Amino acid sequence: MRLWIHRVLLGWLILTTSLGEVTQAEEPTSKAASAQEQALLKGKLEKQIAELTAQVKQNPDEISLYSRRGDANFFLGNFEAAVADYDKMLKLKPSIKASHWRRGIACYYARQYSEAAKQFESYHSFDNIDRENGIWRFFSQYRANGEKAARQGLLKYEKDDREPFPDIYRLFEEKITPEKILNNIQSAEISKEERSKRQFYAYLYIGLNESLHGRKADARLYLQKAVDNKWGPHAGFGPNYMWHTGRLELELLTKPQTKK
Repeated sequence: MRLWIHRVLLGWLILTTSLGEVTQAEEPTSKAASAQEQALLKGKLEKQIAELTAQVKQNPDEISLYSRRGDANFFLGNFEAAVADYDKMLKLKPSIKASHWRRGIACYYARQYSEAAKQFESYHSFDNIDRENGIWRFFSQYRANGEKAARQGLLKYEKDDREPFPDIYRLFEEKITPEKILNNIQSAEISKEERSKRQFYAYLYIGLNESLHGRKADARLYLQKAVDNKWGPHAGFGPNYMWHTGRLELELLTKPQTKK
C-alpha cells in the first residue's frame, strides 16, 4: 500500500526500524525458507511478541505497541491475534479505521472474509486511487461470495496509480494475461531498481491469484519469485509487509494439509 498513507498510523517509524530489522535478515535466496531460517524467524518474532506483551501491560493505551505486536503476530501466522491487536488500535483511535489496510489483510487470512471486504471498502473511501486495495477486496469478495460476485463488484478506478498496478488490476478484470504483465515490465525503459519493484508486485499478485483459483503449482512458482525478490523486504514498511504476505501464502501452499 502507499507509503504516505502509512504515516497516518501511529508508530510508523517504530515499525519500520524494529520489525524491519527482524524480517529483512531472514530473506531466503532460493526456494522456500529452510527449516533453520524459519525457526530463526519464528524465535525472533516470538521473543518480540513477548517483549511487546510485557510493554502493553505497562502501557495499555499505547497504540504503537498493538501496531507492532499485530504485525509480529501476522508475520508469525497468528492471524486472529493480529486482528485482535489491530482492533484494539481502532478502539483506542477510531479515526484510523478507514486507512488500516493491514487489518483487512489480517482478517482475510483469519478467514473473516466479509469483514476483510468491509475494511477494503472503507479504505477505498480513504484512497480511491490505490488499486492494490481493490485487489484485496476482490480476494475477500471471492472467498465470501464467489468469483462471479467478486468480479461484478470490482471497484472502479479513474485516476492513475503507481506502476505496475494499472496492469495488475486488469488481470482481475480479465483484460490481460500474466505473461503480458511481465513482458511489459521487462520491456519498459526503467531503472534496474524500478524493474525489480514492479516484478516483485507482479509475481506476488499473480501468485496470489493463482492460489485463489486453486492452481497451487503455478502459485508456488510465482510466489517463490516474489519471495526471492530482493527489493520487497528492503523497501520499507508497506513492501516489507507484502513480502511477508507472499512468504506466508507460500508456506501455506507448501506445508502438508491437515484434516479439520
